[in-house]
Amino acid sequence: MPEAFGFFLLLMSNGVLIGLMYSLIALGFVLVYKATDALNFAQGEFVMIAGFVAAAFLGVYGAPLWLAVAAGLAGMIGFGFGLERVVLRRLIGRPIIAVVMATIGLAAILRGVGPLTWGAETKPLPLPIRDEPFVWGPLFIPPIQLVGAAVSIGFLVAFGWFFLKSRKGIAMRAVADSQQVAMATGINVERYFALAWAMTGIVSALGGIIWGSLIGVDVFLALVGFKVFPVVILGGLDSIPGAILGGLIIGIVENVAAGYLDPYVGGGTKDFAPYVVMILALMFRPYGIFGKKIIERV
Repeated sequence: MPEAFGFFLLLMSNGVLIGLMYSLIALGFVLVYKATDALNFAQGEFVMIAGFVAAAFLGVYGAPLWLAVAAGLAGMIGFGFGLERVVLRRLIGRPIIAVVMATIGLAAILRGVGPLTWGAETKPLPLPIRDEPFVWGPLFIPPIQLVGAAVSIGFLVAFGWFFLKSRKGIAMRAVADSQQVAMATGINVERYFALAWAMTGIVSALGGIIWGSLIGVDVFLALVGFKVFPVVILGGLDSIPGAILGGLIIGIVENVAAGYLDPYVGGGTKDFAPYVVMILALMFRPYGIFGKKIIERV
């Protein structure tokens, strides 16, 4: 196999696995948007807090891994329920911009609370996964990326089924279309708001554990949320298949760009390449590949 082609396959394979891990975080955006028709700009901070909780249970409290994972999941589910009950429930029926601004403020608060509570130093989040990569020909695949991709696929399929086939999922879609109409038909909007934020907590906990194991846990873990933003714009804010495809495209683009362009520009290509794709998507298909096209008359 030619060396150039092997290098290309290596970049593509790593891009696919990282893209699937992006898709898991993007699912948090999609869940909230489907239920509330608003963006959660604190998604990255949710991931960061989940990572801090799991890392604290492992490193500070000496808990076993299963307890650290359970604490991360339970903590983020409880946080999602509490956030909806205390803050967001008061915003039901108000303009969407009120929810958006609330999540922006929440993101700023969490960026301070995380380091203040657990310290600013980077904390390891070791998982019982081998460090040596799997080698298949020209491919070098880190096991943590394989595990992260597998977990992402499993939960993306599960949540896709939930929204398409279950009664609760269909009700959540109805709430997103119109809160007032949903309430008029007897749907408990408050309950489905809480369910959406709790499900986002689950996704954030899984993402925080996987990404925390990959890059460590500190305040910069929240930047994963910003890296994922081009994914949801490209795939469509309300589309689970779009989150998958958008994640794959962004993961491949940033890895291929870094592999071929970094030697010429001195690095950093993968930090801005996703946003170039996002801007192009906004120019030519602003509602995303699978997003719902909305036409408003003014």
